[in-house]
Amino acid sequence: MAQSATLPAYDRARLTPGIVHIGLGNFHRAHMAVYMDDLFAQGRDLDWAIVGAGVRPADARMRDALKAQDCLSTVIELDPKGKTARRIGAMIDFLPVASANGPLILAMAKPDIRIVSLTVTEGGYFVNPATGRFDPTAPEMIADARDPAYPATAFGAIVAALKLRKAARVKPFTVMSCDNLPGNGHVTRAAVVGLARLSDQALADWIDENVAFPNGMVDRITPATGPRERAMAESFGLGDDPVPVTCEPFRQWVLEDHFPAGRPAWEHVGVTFTSQVHAFETMKIRILNGGHAIIAYPGGIRGIEFVHEAMADTTIRAFLDRIETTEILPIIPPVPGQDLNDYKTLIIDRFSNPEVADTERRLCLDGSNRQPKFIIPSILDNLSRGVIPRGLILSSAMWCRYCHGVDENGQEIAPNDPNWNALQAVAQRAKADPVEWLKQRAIYGDLAENRPFAEAFAEALNDLWSNGVDGAMRAYLAT
Repeated sequence: MAQSATLPAYDRARLTPGIVHIGLGNFHRAHMAVYMDDLFAQGRDLDWAIVGAGVRPADARMRDALKAQDCLSTVIELDPKGKTARRIGAMIDFLPVASANGPLILAMAKPDIRIVSLTVTEGGYFVNPATGRFDPTAPEMIADARDPAYPATAFGAIVAALKLRKAARVKPFTVMSCDNLPGNGHVTRAAVVGLARLSDQALADWIDENVAFPNGMVDRITPATGPRERAMAESFGLGDDPVPVTCEPFRQWVLEDHFPAGRPAWEHVGVTFTSQVHAFETMKIRILNGGHAIIAYPGGIRGIEFVHEAMADTTIRAFLDRIETTEILPIIPPVPGQDLNDYKTLIIDRFSNPEVADTERRLCLDGSNRQPKFIIPSILDNLSRGVIPRGLILSSAMWCRYCHGVDENGQEIAPNDPNWNALQAVAQRAKADPVEWLKQRAIYGDLAENRPFAEAFAEALNDLWSNGVDGAMRAYLAT
């Protein structure tokens, strides 16, 4: 007999909108939407339902899929002790996806929308990796500034909606990033205000003075959806759902309590409110996201498909544990109520969950955006205290080796970065001259000029080519 999915424990007809969320990918539907579902099940805050939105062609396909099932999402928790499935009903509509974002702008301008939240990926905030600041020269930003009434980006739509609210004397909504970025509220403020400043100085000043951008830390591993995940949905009697979400049992959300237009009572469903979000996000980004990068490339280069298979490899597991213990934990400031060693152990256990079946390829994706956020800062912090972090440097050299485009089994590595062609060309030159890789200032800044670092990087990359990934890791572990 097939297992059955749990249905929403509340009357969805009583829900009214309070949030517009841009970016209905797997993470949002397994994270924020689940917290809202839990809240509604308690009979709380029924005027905070989610209206979905998107700005890309892929969002239109997601809209078609979700609208066909009354905006219900299937979320399957992959607990090794037994899978469970639930239908999440927190979203009550999905706006039409239009090239100039007219429906989205009009929806955000309505007074009942008090929060606009986003999951647009780490690389979607138009940040210059070398400076860490908003890049007003990005072509998308220039285009939106040239024609602000017909924007193509999420940030352009937010600016346009805020302009309408300002003109109508309607209190502005709070803008809440749910993406995996250090200081995601600050980054979002920089993008919205920076874009507005390109076309309307007075509006930019009003946004800067009146709109809240709370920082937050989010966490839940959510693999991509494929045939395996759709088969799981079918096993729960949901075979007609083309976009089910699978996720690990663990989830965490830490937020600044800065919502002038109001917010749901998330504290009743496990959200942590604190003024020290930065401490939690540093812990998570350095240990978890950095850890993902550390295990991604040795597995990718060796042709390992799944993350749990990489964690079953004793050398990769020891490599991760050694770097985390000696090069990452010592540079993380104290976190309220958290033991960093316990958190590291939790992360290793989460990575090892075979039910999640997360792929090494997903972890290897978009290194040109992820390395400057998850690995390079830890390298810089070690260098600033006089330590050469050879494990982290070897990990970054593995990214270079991966971008060469052929694994150790002789198999071609399919493009896995928005800048893949450029990265591959540089990686191929770096095989003979490793410093070529470090000249990518948008990623490494001026680290090419740091002689101890550059020498350690060259040694690591040469070792990878001479002795293979396993040999290079073993050499590091033996020191």
